[in-house]
Amino acid sequence: MNRRTDSLTIALLCLASIAAGCAKEPAPGTDGFGPKVLQTPSGRGSMAPNIAIGTDGTAVLSWIEAEGDGDALRFAVFEDEEWRNTRTVVSGDNWFVNWADFPSVVPIAESWWAAHWLVRREAGGYAYDIHAAFSSDAGDSWSAPFMPHTDGTDTEHGFVTLFPNQGGVGMIWLDGRKFVNEYDENDVGASGMTLRVATFDTDRSASGETLVDDLICDCCQTDVALTSLGPVAVYRDRTVDETRDIYLTRFVDGGWQAGKPVGDDNWEIPGCPVNGPVVQANGSQLAVAWFSAGNQQPKIQVAWSNDAGETLSAPVAVADGKLLGHVGAALLPSGDMAVTWLGNAGGGRAELHLRRVSSSGEPGPDQVIAEATGVAPFSVPQVVLVGESLLLAWTDTSGEDSLVKTALVPLQFLE
Repeated sequence: MNRRTDSLTIALLCLASIAAGCAKEPAPGTDGFGPKVLQTPSGRGSMAPNIAIGTDGTAVLSWIEAEGDGDALRFAVFEDEEWRNTRTVVSGDNWFVNWADFPSVVPIAESWWAAHWLVRREAGGYAYDIHAAFSSDAGDSWSAPFMPHTDGTDTEHGFVTLFPNQGGVGMIWLDGRKFVNEYDENDVGASGMTLRVATFDTDRSASGETLVDDLICDCCQTDVALTSLGPVAVYRDRTVDETRDIYLTRFVDGGWQAGKPVGDDNWEIPGCPVNGPVVQANGSQLAVAWFSAGNQQPKIQVAWSNDAGETLSAPVAVADGKLLGHVGAALLPSGDMAVTWLGNAGGGRAELHLRRVSSSGEPGPDQVIAEATGVAPFSVPQVVLVGESLLLAWTDTSGEDSLVKTALVPLQFLE
């Protein structure tokens, strides 16, 4: 199996309800306030972008790029509206590469960074491990890799989010160690996917490893936001009757609380939709954005909290109708949320949309940032706030090879 078919097969395995998509370079807006396509240092065959923002505001773009018979994890830093200082974390010829479960490079502190990627186990198939490494010099050099999980099973481990926690590196991930158990339709939890989290010191020693949820959706992304009261994580849960709604867990008094539903979507689906949530925070204000198709009604929603996720508002609709999902979001200084998603343009095509929405439910204009000529199927476009602009990234497949592209969108464009 090659790196291109991985992305399709994982979605078929999880029964994803997503059509092949597409996109082109953003068209300039009026009055000089439109999206600006950036010179991105990604090469031919690049894919799976991720943008991480450090606690000091440093924005880091990472991506996978073909290298010889294998792949490399590369990254660049955003400075003065340019991508600079492109470097490589690691490369290998035995990686598990797909669109949905992508690596990251995250500034944990000023010089203390963390990275992760996925490596196949010898058993092959969907048996793969998380590999992580730390840097003490802002990405110039990296430690030897290590695995945050120690179960040693030939099962899936991935969909990682890295974040600062208690002076170390927090990692939350989907852990399939129970897949080794024989499936029992009367006890689906005995062989289901789990959600686990741990914190790692600079010497890579683990503490606080916790089983947060013992039955969750198989292949939806996780996300974490840092509130003034501690980290908050979001993920897609799974019940024994196949309801797969978004849940939230908070790190309180040194431990992770049991997950609770963000909304009552009641989306019953017999397989993973490959559509994870996004959470953003500023102090005690927090907002969660996600895709759902409960009651056969696809929609993008946002819910807000003013107490670091302890309570949540009723969901606010951002978009409905012909949607593929794959939500991205950035919390703005005003408390509004800038939300991105992929719309279904028909004929196996997609569009990258962007909209500003207030906590009271007042939507801004629905802006099409990239139209139907190349967004990769199962890709997860990225959006973060940098100054007075939004920084976006996506995988374009309009050419012979995939290519990571980025754009800068002034906030005025959303008004």
